[in-house]
Amino acid sequence: MKEYRIKPGSRFRLKDCNPDDRRFCPDKDKAKEETGKLLKRLDRLQERLYAEGRQSLLIVLQGMDTAGKDGVIRHVMSGVSPQGCQVASFKVPSREEQSHDFLWRIHQKVPPRGWIGIFNRSHYEDVLVTRVHGHVIKQEEERRYKEINRFEKMLVLNGTTIIKFFLHISKEEQRERLMDRAKDPQKRWKLSLSDLSERSYWRKYQKVYEETIAGTSTDYAPWYIVPANHKWYRNWVTASIIVDTLEEMHPRIPPPDPQIPFSRLKIR
Repeated sequence: MKEYRIKPGSRFRLKDCNPDDRRFCPDKDKAKEETGKLLKRLDRLQERLYAEGRQSLLIVLQGMDTAGKDGVIRHVMSGVSPQGCQVASFKVPSREEQSHDFLWRIHQKVPPRGWIGIFNRSHYEDVLVTRVHGHVIKQEEERRYKEINRFEKMLVLNGTTIIKFFLHISKEEQRERLMDRAKDPQKRWKLSLSDLSERSYWRKYQKVYEETIAGTSTDYAPWYIVPANHKWYRNWVTASIIVDTLEEMHPRIPPPDPQIPFSRLKIR
């Protein structure tokens, strides 16, 4: 999975990253089988993380509309207990949120120790949408990049491990998924006018994502470009990275209470 990791300071182009890539597990059935095994490992690791209560995991999901952020949460995170996992979504800031610095609302949603937190969109919206639509000047953009890096470093120093996923789909795939939503009465509620209008900014979003990811992928909070045209492959890749990351965190079940005589214990 390190093939999908963006090295700090590296220059890359999204057009060189194939959203159709399936090279590490090209068989759909095998990928689904492997994902099922990964979810069982994820369940055990989350239990250890929660029991230990000393560190947390923050998963950031970003991508164009229909890229699969909800799908990752629904399928990959189905392997964890709701007790010990929280999801936060970030939309247009409220009036109260706008009266504070742009990271104020984000910090409140950081997972506590022992928990897995998922950001469905994140603090990166405040350097993506604002840049695409020209709401901030270049000096402000650069300042926000630095603030994000410092913010994430602070979280890591305080026990939060961070992994960030850009779910990479093609413009053609997005069109197909938007049309599917329009045709299915059960999915139409997901479709908004902004989903359609933002497509006209596709190239600009790609450029801004490239610059943002290059400027904020660090050793302590790396970005992964996940090929997401095929949902089953997307799920396998994200599950693999999440499980690998948790295993590197080495969460441990804490020792039992030494005052309880387990060998002689009788409960009536």
